[in-house]
Amino acid sequence: MMIAQVDLFGSIRLETPSTEGIKYAGSKLKILPYIIDAIADLRVNNVLDGFSGSTRVSQALAKLKFKITACDISDWSEVFGKCYLLNKHSAKHYLDLINHLNSIPPIDGWFTEFYGGDIEGGEKRPFQKKNTRKLDAIRDEIDRLNLPEIEKSVALASLILALDSVDSTMGHYVSYLADWSPRSYNDLILKVPSVFPNTENNRVVKSDIFDALNGEYFDLAYLDPPYGSNNEKMPPSRVRYASYYHIWSSVIKNDRPALFGKVNRREDTRDTVSSSIFEEYRKDSDGHFIAMKAIRNLIHRVNADYILLSYSSGGRATKEELYDILNSAGTIQKALEIDYKKNVMGNMRWTNEWVNSDGSYQEYLFLIRKK
Repeated sequence: MMIAQVDLFGSIRLETPSTEGIKYAGSKLKILPYIIDAIADLRVNNVLDGFSGSTRVSQALAKLKFKITACDISDWSEVFGKCYLLNKHSAKHYLDLINHLNSIPPIDGWFTEFYGGDIEGGEKRPFQKKNTRKLDAIRDEIDRLNLPEIEKSVALASLILALDSVDSTMGHYVSYLADWSPRSYNDLILKVPSVFPNTENNRVVKSDIFDALNGEYFDLAYLDPPYGSNNEKMPPSRVRYASYYHIWSSVIKNDRPALFGKVNRREDTRDTVSSSIFEEYRKDSDGHFIAMKAIRNLIHRVNADYILLSYSSGGRATKEELYDILNSAGTIQKALEIDYKKNVMGNMRWTNEWVNSDGSYQEYLFLIRKK
C-alpha cells in the first residue's frame, strides 16, 4: 500500500519522491508534485501509467508504494521500466557491473561511424567520437556478458543516461547543434542508476495501450497520450517520439538498422511506419481530429475507477471537446491548470481559451471518476 501522511487539517499529503531520467519532450518531471497531489486522497493502489515514456511518473508512484503497471510502445521506456520498477536490489548490487563496463577499451564501430563527430569540421553529429567509441565498446560488451533481464536493463539505462549527459542536441535526435555543446566535451562515464528495491509486484508492458488494456482492471489510470500541435499551418511539427529518440532504440537493440536522412534515423521510424494514432494530426471525413477520437475511445475503454488525464494547451483539443469526452465517461472530480513559468496551480475555468493572453502554454490535469 502507498505511504501517506495526514496534515493538521486532515488532508492526505504525499511528498514527491526523487526520480531519474533523460531529456525528454514528454517528461512530466515539472508537474509530478501536482500529479501526486491530485490523487493523494483517493483510495487507490493498483495504478496504470498508460504512456510511461521515461518512467518519471511510474518511478515516483512506485516509491510511494503504489503497485504500478507501466505501459509504452518504446524500447527505451521498457528498459527504464525494468530498471526502476522491477529491480529488487540496492544500487550497490550493480557497482561491479558498471565499473567493469567503464573499464572496456574504446573501439571504432557502427555508432561511431554514424553518430560520432570530429571536434573540428565534418558533419554535425550528436556525440563526439571519443564518446561513441566508448559506446561501441560498452554496448558490445553488454551483449557479450549475456546478463539477466534486470541487470541488462540497468546496464542499458546507465548507458543511455551517460550518453544523455554528453550529447550535443536540444534534447532530441532529429537535429543537432551547429556547435559542440559544452557537455559534449565530457567523457562518457557510466554510473549506477538511482535504483531502489521494489516491494510491490510491478509490471512493465511494451505494447500499444489498447492491446495492454485487454480487460485488465485498475484502481487508477494515469494517461498522458502524445498529441499533435494545434498549429494548423505546421501539422508536421508534432512530436513523433519514435523519430525524436531513434538513437535510444538503436542503443537498446544494437541491431545496426538501415538509416535515412541527414541525422541517420532508423528506417523503422518513418512516419508511415511508426506513427501512433494519438500523434495523428489529420481530421476524419466528419471534420473531427482523429487523435481526439482515439482519446475518447481510450477513456471509455479503460477499466478503472479513476482516470487522471494530462493535456496541454498546445494540443489539438479545445476545452469544450475535452469536457464533452470526460463527462461522457464519468464525473469530473478535479480540473487543474498548471502554469509552468509561475509554478502555480489553480482550478480551471472552462470558458477560457487554451492559450492565455500572454501566449504561454499551460498543462492541465483532469481527474474523473468513471461511471
